[in-house]
Amino acid sequence: MTKHDIKSKIRTIPDWPKKGVMFRDITTLIKDGDGFRHACDMLYDHYKGKGIDVIAGIESRGFVFGAVLAYKMGKGFVVIRKPGKLPAETVSASYEKEYGPDSVEMHADSIKKGDKVLMVDDLLATGGTMEAACRLVQKVGGKIVGCAFVIELPELRGRNVLGKYEIFKLVDFEGE
Repeated sequence: MTKHDIKSKIRTIPDWPKKGVMFRDITTLIKDGDGFRHACDMLYDHYKGKGIDVIAGIESRGFVFGAVLAYKMGKGFVVIRKPGKLPAETVSASYEKEYGPDSVEMHADSIKKGDKVLMVDDLLATGGTMEAACRLVQKVGGKIVGCAFVIELPELRGRNVLGKYEIFKLVDFEGE
């Protein structure tokens, strides 16, 4: 299965959640057994042997792919969530969204100093959420190995925001 095959399994929903937005819906990819398996295998093949200690996934679709990668690599999985969702002591990082400030959190004890961390999310758009998540991991002493995505929207230039990190994506929707 090729990257083109993976891309063909991602549904586009025009004007959702608001007019003018072309929403890239990965639920059609993850419900397709072959497509989901191949997407996870492609991510795994890119990162195996890179000395990763732990994988961190961003709520909520980053959990889907990140947890599979952690399982395949025999590594732990860390959840990075929206504020107020985690029960133990947390650390947080703020960022600006289109409509104002937001933040992400993780448990303060989820990453040890010096851990090599792979960051996973489903989509790279403006890069704000991933950049904040990376700062969060670094705040507790983790070292970012890379940022993995299923989809990149190049016209939104999120790659520029994440310029100091290695970025890997399976497919892009450029100008589509």
